[in-house]
Amino acid sequence: MPATSEHYHYGTGRRKTAVARVRLVPGDGVLVINGKPTSEYFGRRDLEKVVTQPLRVTDTMGRFVATIKVEGGGIAGQAGAICHGIARALVAADEELRPVLKQAGLLTRDPREKERKKYGLKRARKAPQYTKR
Repeated sequence: MPATSEHYHYGTGRRKTAVARVRLVPGDGVLVINGKPTSEYFGRRDLEKVVTQPLRVTDTMGRFVATIKVEGGGIAGQAGAICHGIARALVAADEELRPVLKQAGLLTRDPREKERKKYGLKRARKAPQYTKR
């Protein structure tokens, strides 16, 4: 469950193998990911939109400063993890935002993971080419 202190609101987000730890503090709306601004960390507008989606849905864009530590996975998985973490931290900050975030599907952890490779196959499901002789 998201933890709350007098000074900040905390949320953990996960996606694939990425884990994001989000700390929200009331402020001017700056997002810092691993010590860098969002645009510098991702460098892609579509991933920046994914990260800020919970803030846009709840109209809290300029109300919080988010300090985010993220590790594991690729940049798309990390963006999804940050989105999940921010949504959880927003619920910790204000319980009334839960229905809006739930409706947008931002509180649900995406369960899809990479499927393991099986023996006798080239990948998880790709079989070697069949030859009659």
